[in-house]
Amino acid sequence: MSIVAIGLNHRSAPLELLERMALSVDDAVKLSGEVANGASISETVVLATCNRTEVYVYAERFHDAFEEVRHALGVVSGVDPMDFDGHLYVHYADEAVDHAFQVAAGLDSAVLGEHEILGQVRAAWDRARVGGTTGSALDLLFTHVLIGGKRVRSETEIGRRTASISQAAVELIEAQGVRIDGARVLMVGAGEVGAGVMAALARRDECELTLVNRTQANAALLADDLGARVGSFDALADELRSADIVVTATAAPGAVITPELAVEAGLGQHPTLLLDLAVPRDVDPVVADLDGVDLLVLGDLQAFASRNLEARHAAAAEARTVLSTQIDKYVAAGTAREVAPLIAALHQSAESIRVGELERLSNRLGALDDRQREAVEALTVGIVKKMLHEPTVRLRDASGSRQGDRLAQALRELFDLS
Repeated sequence: MSIVAIGLNHRSAPLELLERMALSVDDAVKLSGEVANGASISETVVLATCNRTEVYVYAERFHDAFEEVRHALGVVSGVDPMDFDGHLYVHYADEAVDHAFQVAAGLDSAVLGEHEILGQVRAAWDRARVGGTTGSALDLLFTHVLIGGKRVRSETEIGRRTASISQAAVELIEAQGVRIDGARVLMVGAGEVGAGVMAALARRDECELTLVNRTQANAALLADDLGARVGSFDALADELRSADIVVTATAAPGAVITPELAVEAGLGQHPTLLLDLAVPRDVDPVVADLDGVDLLVLGDLQAFASRNLEARHAAAAEARTVLSTQIDKYVAAGTAREVAPLIAALHQSAESIRVGELERLSNRLGALDDRQREAVEALTVGIVKKMLHEPTVRLRDASGSRQGDRLAQALRELFDLS
């Protein structure tokens, strides 16, 4: 049995494909169920964000597991596997473990070291536990993955120097020469990304914030915390008409701001910056053809965030050192988890032999009185314990290392332990 990570992200696939493969929370839960039904897979966790769709599995047979995940991805996303085959990456065993740690620490993100991913990893694991698709193997992995992500943020500069996606979005707006101070800003979508951008705007500048969301109650809660006004989704055209800056980050399956809506709203009558952070995109690309409209998408944000990263890369080197120590702890814990039943099986086998030999010689021991029988019992128990003490200690001390793996395998073969 091994851990396998299969997926595609902003590095392996174009934005258009990521949009087609984007999964809602319900889709991610459905995918977990589909994958968990695979014949060779016993555990699964699905991580779905705007930049990645990944499936982590604990599987008996690698190739069978890959085919089962590939098929399930096609079923749930509605995308023909032939369209995404060339963009899938696969990590196996140690590589899969290392990849999971890198992801949670923000080292594999579009914005190096971004903060949001750690919460997204936690949410993915929580969904798997609630859905019953994870178990002891992936639970152990994600326990240490989250610890590693937290340590990176508290023990290295990457947690202090690196902008989150929401912070980078605000910086990108400013880089366009758009003045946020005093601007009328419309946020469409009250999800995690939208909330982050709203909070970043509220911290940075004095602007008029308006939030529009399909679920009015969610918008009201967020707006109240940030001192923003809540607009009506049904009156989106009116809200667009008065906005200087529009940031969209909904979970809609298709365009929210269509060319027809843009015309109705009179977009282009005064300069308007649209920043579309959704996957799939919220703004129809045709809207960018309107005079006075400047449209930026997630790819623009990724390119912007990738500039001038020397300090962040230095911090990333520190982060990898921290992760290395946490990975060692994970490996040690995993090996100890495997070693404990092996040690128990060894002692049980020896005890079975001891008891069997006493029973075989019971006729010869029949003349012994109770005190003598107790002495024989204590003698044989002591011999077994002394014989097994050193192998037990050495195996425990070496757990989590290659030597420990070799010793464990030798014990299984020498004593015929399953």
